[in-house]
Formats: sequence, structure tokens, C-alpha cells
Amino acid sequence: MKHAMRATPVCGLRERKKQRTRDALIRAAIELFVVKGYERTTVDEIAAEVEVSQRTFFRYFAGKEEVALALEDSVEEAFVTAVAERPAGEPPFEALRAALDESWHSISAVIAAVVPLSTYMAMYRVIESTPTLLSAQMRHSALVEGRLASVIAAREGLDPADPRPRVLVAAVGGVIRVAQRLWGDGDETSVESIRRITEEHLDMLVPVLAQPWDEHQGVSGISLFQT
Repeated sequence: MKHAMRATPVCGLRERKKQRTRDALIRAAIELFVVKGYERTTVDEIAAEVEVSQRTFFRYFAGKEEVALALEDSVEEAFVTAVAERPAGEPPFEALRAALDESWHSISAVIAAVVPLSTYMAMYRVIESTPTLLSAQMRHSALVEGRLASVIAAREGLDPADPRPRVLVAAVGGVIRVAQRLWGDGDETSVESIRRITEEHLDMLVPVLAQPWDEHQGVSGISLFQT
């Protein structure tokens, strides 16, 4: 009985240690990728920064590509979870908007627990400028959009083959990617800045799709040519 009582704390300690090692590997990888570049960084260098073996690295990640995108995966996972937890009966677009609005704090916390936001932004630029990583990110984003579409379909009681959830998620996902790229090209590194840019662009989505366009004037006074 005494051994059983000790099992939970030991297990919890082991899991926390594994999480610390995983976070340390992600942090070391991102810092090296930002300084040296993705292609010039080796798995051995990442492992050495954390003072673990290459074998230990591969217990956590399949390779450089996976560790490079690990933080992006965590951010996207936080968003999927937020959408799944929205109240039943909330219209799909509103659910996506509200989930995104609610998840900014958790997204910031996820990033800050591993690296400073400025380092994360620098890594985002590395991803955007590295064809291998950009291609992998796009493939993964497509999978995440599929999961989101399934969540929306289930919330609405729709057949999984119904195209509307996929169309909605693809449109919102496209807008978010545009906003991320504008943020990545800018000088501001705060979560508030990417939140503002994303919200401004999402505010334009429905009017841009449903209303006539004036040649020079965007939605709500925002120029369509503004960057």
C-alpha cells in the first residue's frame, strides 16, 4: 500500500522532468536556428546545448523539422481546444472568432513558457524563409484545419462530408496566415500587435466576400492596399 501511495508523486515528477527536457530541447533548437539558420544547425548541436545525448533527442522528436515546429503545434493545439470548448449553439464563425479571442492569453503563455516572444517572432521568420519548414508548416496547417472543420461539423450536427465547415475554416485560416505574415514583416513583437492585425483582417472577411468593392476604399475606412 505504501508503494502505491508513492507512485503518483514519482510519476508526476517524472512527467515534469520529461516536459522540462522537451522544452529545453525546443528552446535550444529555436535559439540555434535563429542564430545559425535551420540548415546549418545539427541535431548533435541541439542535444549538446541541453547536455543530453542524440539518442535522448530522438526520444522526443523525429528530427529537426519536428522540433522546429513544436511550438507552432502547441499554439495551434490551444486554438483547436478553445474552439471545441465554445458554447453549443454559437454560430460557427462567431465560435472561431471567440475562440481565437479567448486563446490569445493561453497562446502567449505557451510561447513564454519556452522562449521570449521576440525569439518566437525571429523563429517565425526563419520558418517563412526556409522552404523545407514552410512546406512542412503548410502541410501541418492543412491537417489542423481538417480537425477544426470536424469540430465545427460536430457542433452543428452536420454530415462530415458537408463542405461548409471546411470552406469556413479555410477562409478564416487564410486570413490568419495573411495577418501572421504582416506581423512577421513588421517591427512590433507583442502578442497585442498580432492580435490587432488578425482582428482587423477578420473584421474585413465577410464584407470583402459579400459587398461590392470601392476602388480605393476598404471596409470600415481601411484601405484595401494598406499593409
